Amino acid sequence: MTITQLKYVLAVAEHQNFTKAAEKTFVTQPTLSMQIQKLEEELDILIFDRSKKPIALTEVGAKLVQQARNIVNESERIQDIVDQQKGFIGGEFKLGVIPTIMPTLLPMFLNNFIKKYPKVKLKIEELNTEAIIERLLDGHLDAAIAATPLENENIKERVLYYEPFVGYIPSNHRLNQKKKIEMTDLDIDDMLLLEDGHCFRDGIINLCKTQKSYEEDHFQLESGSFETLIKLANEGLGMTLLPYLHTLDIKESEKNNLHYFNEPSPAREVSLIFNKSELKMQIIEALHSTIAGVIKGAIAFQNVQIISPLTKIKSD
Repeated sequence: MTITQLKYVLAVAEHQNFTKAAEKTFVTQPTLSMQIQKLEEELDILIFDRSKKPIALTEVGAKLVQQARNIVNESERIQDIVDQQKGFIGGEFKLGVIPTIMPTLLPMFLNNFIKKYPKVKLKIEELNTEAIIERLLDGHLDAAIAATPLENENIKERVLYYEPFVGYIPSNHRLNQKKKIEMTDLDIDDMLLLEDGHCFRDGIINLCKTQKSYEEDHFQLESGSFETLIKLANEGLGMTLLPYLHTLDIKESEKNNLHYFNEPSPAREVSLIFNKSELKMQIIEALHSTIAGVIKGAIAFQNVQIISPLTKIKSD
């Protein structure tokens, strides 16, 4: 039994196809099939039921895959230990980012990080929180940036910042004349929300639930982007809440529609999260320090405090 054979098994288990698994592991399909067959013969079991389409794990194969993932992760820890001892910060690093953070935070730190750590090959993917958790646990992501807490015992969280919610309230809205708004002002019935699947949406609903009764069948407009929500609000269809960093790039003509909360402001906790196995910690530490640094700089420039703890609203 070899680590390479176990990696081939994991690839087939993921893609449920020998050809696709071979492409992902950069070997020919006959080579991959032969190595898996050798492992099956050595263990005297069938790992995959090849009669099914797509290929499926047998009962014992499913148990083997779970253990194989642990073994492969531990084998990678050896190289990780060597890299840390040498002070090497490099190699491939797969990072997930949730959609409501990606467009604002990524441009703030990415160029800085690439210049500072040129040997790191970042592979960044926009994913919702559910997909991020799944991929962190199965080893397909090294880390992610998401709203926390997630309350998952297999995932560790390192807080990056707390980001206040800001009201976007058009001129014809009932709250437009208020200089500062309160959480008690919010009404889910005139709130424009992101579509289902976004944790920021869940945070807003949770916030509104604490203020007024919430009925699932009330009329509401939903969208996949903050830009669309802003446009809908401008058309007089309601108000919305935006994460603070998103407001930094808003049009000058729309800034009068931004209304901040009286302190303490509702906010979301944003963290760098990773598997409890703590692989590639030197890169995780580099990411954390880089992001925290650029956030601190942005705050100093804007003279706005978003790092210190505020009233946190659970976002997922």
